[in-house]
Amino acid sequence: MKSHDVLGVSYKRRTKTMETIDLKARDGPDPTAGVTYAWRDLNVYAGGGNFIKKKPKVHILKDVSGVCEGGQMLAIMGASGAGKTTLLNVLTYRTRKLEIKGDIYINGRPVDMRTVAGVSSYVQQEDLFTGVFTVEEQLHFNAQLRIGKEVSQSERKRRVAQVMTELGLNKCADTRIGIPGRIKGISGGEKKRLAFACEMITNPLLLLCDEPTSGLDSFMAQSVVRAMKRLTGLGKTVIATIHQPSSEVFAMFDRLLLLAEGRVAFLGTVQEAHVFFTRLERPCPSNYNPGDHFIYSLAIRGGMEEECRQFVSHVCDSFRDGEGVEVREHIDQAMEPPEHGDALATVRLPKSPYRASWLNQFSAMFRRAFLETIRDTLLLIVKLSQSLFFAVIIGLIYLDLDQGGISQRMVANISGVLFVFVTNMSFANMFPVVTTFSAEMPLFLREHWNGLYRTDVYFLTRNLVELPLYIISPFGFVCITYYMIGLRPEPEHFFLTSLIIILVANTAVSYGYMISCIAKNYQTALVLSTPLTFPLLLFGGFYMKPGTIPPYLDWLSYLSWFKYSFEALTINQWIDWGNETIFVYPNGTTLEVDIGHAVMEKLGFDVSNLWVDVGAMFALLVGYRIVAFLFLLTKTFR
Repeated sequence: MKSHDVLGVSYKRRTKTMETIDLKARDGPDPTAGVTYAWRDLNVYAGGGNFIKKKPKVHILKDVSGVCEGGQMLAIMGASGAGKTTLLNVLTYRTRKLEIKGDIYINGRPVDMRTVAGVSSYVQQEDLFTGVFTVEEQLHFNAQLRIGKEVSQSERKRRVAQVMTELGLNKCADTRIGIPGRIKGISGGEKKRLAFACEMITNPLLLLCDEPTSGLDSFMAQSVVRAMKRLTGLGKTVIATIHQPSSEVFAMFDRLLLLAEGRVAFLGTVQEAHVFFTRLERPCPSNYNPGDHFIYSLAIRGGMEEECRQFVSHVCDSFRDGEGVEVREHIDQAMEPPEHGDALATVRLPKSPYRASWLNQFSAMFRRAFLETIRDTLLLIVKLSQSLFFAVIIGLIYLDLDQGGISQRMVANISGVLFVFVTNMSFANMFPVVTTFSAEMPLFLREHWNGLYRTDVYFLTRNLVELPLYIISPFGFVCITYYMIGLRPEPEHFFLTSLIIILVANTAVSYGYMISCIAKNYQTALVLSTPLTFPLLLFGGFYMKPGTIPPYLDWLSYLSWFKYSFEALTINQWIDWGNETIFVYPNGTTLEVDIGHAVMEKLGFDVSNLWVDVGAMFALLVGYRIVAFLFLLTKTFR
């Protein structure tokens, strides 16, 4: 059976109806047997630019082929830039913006992302966790969402306890993982072991690891590799990139794949690697780490670039034309469809990439989001105290504006303080959301791609947990400033002001979510925040009177919650005020005017727009969050 040349849409079309994968049994049908994972002629390209700026493509992987069978541990090694992580990302379908050509098979069947996700786990190089969780809570969280419903709760707890014991995590079981600069947590080595434990807990048929021993001391590195070796003893398939393994760790590998300059330099057993390099007159010296020797031999060293590249090319060509011929035949056999007469153990893939139900995901994520809010006390105190601090400062600056009677100066000051209400609530709530939400995006994407939870569950639970904070904080702000300033004392006006300010805060939060989801990363989100918000501020009605905005920019004013909220607050303050005799500066004359009508006419507002403005803010609140969710959804596509 021949696969498509390009992995992608057409590739998925061939395997869409495949609901099972046939696994070769070792002693009859055994659901714990591993899989034979084979790939052939993988070519990966990056770059190419766009129609504006053309760039040459970078050929990262060049005709890379390999195979790893059940019960084997394959170590992928090579110097920095050899393509180890790229190959692993291709094998796990975690590549974005890369052009990929080649064949990937499991047990003689072409695979897609869903197939790989259904039988594998992936330990990535960068450790990302929820910092407020303890080590044990993190493992129970993963067990709840990644182990199927067919496994009992007691069995889940047993797996957690077993993995913690195997990887030496018992002593830090009740220690929080930590957040740099805010919560002191576990060490870097313990984080690495925790990342490995989170994947091992699912008891995968296929385990892929990207440098699982980096940052560990020699003893803990041996513990991690020994745990991987134990999986192969159960018939599982383990593929890992390894950087500078010790001699003891290197001796545990069953097979070795050496990459150099994006090409295969060797694939086979450790003993065969020694024979191969000896034939090339680069034997490993006695009492020397073989792993270091192979990597050093294939590295491009400074000042000797041309000579090193010639040797690398010679090694890759020698393997391709020599030992690689037999390896190629073995790979081709591994990609042949299984014969009907073989004993088969069938693993049924779930119809959904998520192991837990929607309600179970919602429960786990709601609990995590709640703990993130209450356990990160420093951030919570800063959010609340910031609102109260600015409330007191603004209240003192505009203290008792109602004393001294109505005047043009008093009317202008009240307009100013109402717009300060809007701007303070907007920026005080939007920027923290941009900072925290965009920073959590890598963790969300990793957990989502690992099949822990759905995008809508993540977005909904986060919104629900944070909602009380964004109601209490603006309401407290109004409670402090309203009567200090001397705004209209009637209860109905106070509560309507509170409602408007709460809507302002939550609309700004929605806008912050949208910017975070539009931006590529955390730094981009911060850079985009000000230029995307500034036009909406200008069209808020304070700096520019409605009707004077250029027609080609007028549409932006309809997206500005500054406009709707400032108009609603102004109407609420001056509606039905009646006639007043005011002292007009600086000539000393007095006039009797309808204050509400005069203020509305000067600012270009319409009294009948009060509830229209409230409805418009609510629509923007919901609309911006819907747009944010849609952009967040696009980030999950691979």
